Amino acid sequence: MIALVRTRTLRALRAGLAEAESTAETDRLSATLATDSAIRAEATIETLRRALAEAQADAAGARGEAAVLATEHLLDTEDRVTLRMLLRTARRQNARADRVYVLFRYGRLHGVYATRDGAEIAAEAEGAPRDGWTSPRTCCDASAVPASEVPWRIRPFPLGGEER
Repeated sequence: MIALVRTRTLRALRAGLAEAESTAETDRLSATLATDSAIRAEATIETLRRALAEAQADAAGARGEAAVLATEHLLDTEDRVTLRMLLRTARRQNARADRVYVLFRYGRLHGVYATRDGAEIAAEAEGAPRDGWTSPRTCCDASAVPASEVPWRIRPFPLGGEER
């Protein structure tokens, strides 16, 4: 079978074929670009997923370290409190009293105290003035007032029988 085709139709067919081939080439290039973009996007997604996993692992490690540090801080604080308490106890035991303070009221024994402050507080609780406490006068002082005329007097007495 022989087909006769006119030249104009042949040209139109060849132009259509060239246009179809050009469109196909453009579509192939677009598909290649889309494929390349998709591959790059998948690679970027994988990189971001790995970075996220590393960041989550780092965050979990940091939370664990923070918990350990918080526990250590609490233990350190507790240790410091315990050490302070032990130091106070040791100081109290080492600071043995070498004297007592005797509180007299009009020359008569009123009480015996471990510290001068304790004696003053006891006297003030009984109505003694808050100020005006003086040291006891010596025996040779001409202006010494008899003990029976002094409302409140505190006198230190050494322990162990020696007077200082």
